[in-house]
Amino acid sequence: MEWYDFFLYGAAAALIFPTAFFGEATPSTALILSLLTFAAGFIARPIGGIIFGHYGDRVGRKKTLVMALILMGVSSTLIGLLPTYTMIGVTAPILLTSLRFAQGLAIGGQWGGAMLLVTESAPSDKRGYYGAFAQAGAPVGVILANLAFIITSSLVSEESFYSWGWRIPFLASAVLIAISMYIQLNLEDTKAFKELEALRQSQKDGNEKIIKRSPILEAIRKYPSRIALAAGAFLSIQVTFYILIAFLLAYGVSSADITRDDMLAAVLIGSAIMVPFQFMFSSYSDRHGRKGIFMAGAVLTGLWAFAIFPLVDTGNFWLIVLAISGGLTFVSMMYGPQAAFFTELFSTEVRYSGATLGYQFGAILGGAFAPTIAALLWNDFGIFWVSVYIAFASLLTLLSVMALTETYKTDLNDN
Repeated sequence: MEWYDFFLYGAAAALIFPTAFFGEATPSTALILSLLTFAAGFIARPIGGIIFGHYGDRVGRKKTLVMALILMGVSSTLIGLLPTYTMIGVTAPILLTSLRFAQGLAIGGQWGGAMLLVTESAPSDKRGYYGAFAQAGAPVGVILANLAFIITSSLVSEESFYSWGWRIPFLASAVLIAISMYIQLNLEDTKAFKELEALRQSQKDGNEKIIKRSPILEAIRKYPSRIALAAGAFLSIQVTFYILIAFLLAYGVSSADITRDDMLAAVLIGSAIMVPFQFMFSSYSDRHGRKGIFMAGAVLTGLWAFAIFPLVDTGNFWLIVLAISGGLTFVSMMYGPQAAFFTELFSTEVRYSGATLGYQFGAILGGAFAPTIAALLWNDFGIFWVSVYIAFASLLTLLSVMALTETYKTDLNDN
């Protein structure tokens, strides 16, 4: 549900917000400004990662996850209540950007909490497979977000959808608050964190100071290169994913003469295809290692980048589905095993902080401005250079993963 909220904004930023919040600008400028508010969420993600990562390593994975879920539910619901530019002028996009920033803070803490609750509790030989459940939240969130817009637009007229119908999917985000309460009451923290808590208590009793008071600073001191390389490993995933699910919506509608609902449906189908492949590649990584499948995904994504836009330009719905699903399938070779891979890179006392920093800095470097950069490249140089951009990000990911050590046999309970 939290990824649903995050991706709901991406679809709205491409289709709704340019006219609702930047109506005075030209269409191309309004799109770029709208996509920049989308980027605000990514700028907030490392900050959220620092805040929630610190408390996740200090007070537990579960409590921190609940706080992140509540923040996302509240901020997304408020977006659904926000007045547009015609109602309150420039204050509207300012408030929109602020709420998007709050979404970014929440997602910055959510991934680490959900990922560690799953992977630290998993059998050692199935961490990749179990981690895929946390990773599945992203494509499932895309499916739900696109489905919400498709259903809403089918129930109201075109004019009503752009006037007020787009708010309905955002107002549904209030469900997140109920989900967070369920987690608070029914889930326990992980075995690895409980063992760390017991170690902290023994230190306290013996006046020892082995565990640092600031997990974030300790993670940066102890694992600077791993954090940087983890961020690099995430670049291709982020650039490709957000170009496919956000920028491509605007490109398909305006350039390839595809209807809004057809583009949403194509992204929905591609995301649905991505889910089972994530589990398949994650299970493969449990048996054969994380690095090989990750690097293969980077290479294939970089090559597929040059097929995406020629397929979309045909205007054929099923070829557009092929363009998106092919890209997302190759991304799943990296994104599926990523939860286990990042978990295994860091020791328990700084795992939330270290994994979250790598993930969120990769998100801001890769995903934050990917739709905006793609739009600028398209407008100024042509769509071919968007493919070059994806390929370059994939090369950086390949080099980053090559520099990391294999981790799939790591003992997570070794404090």
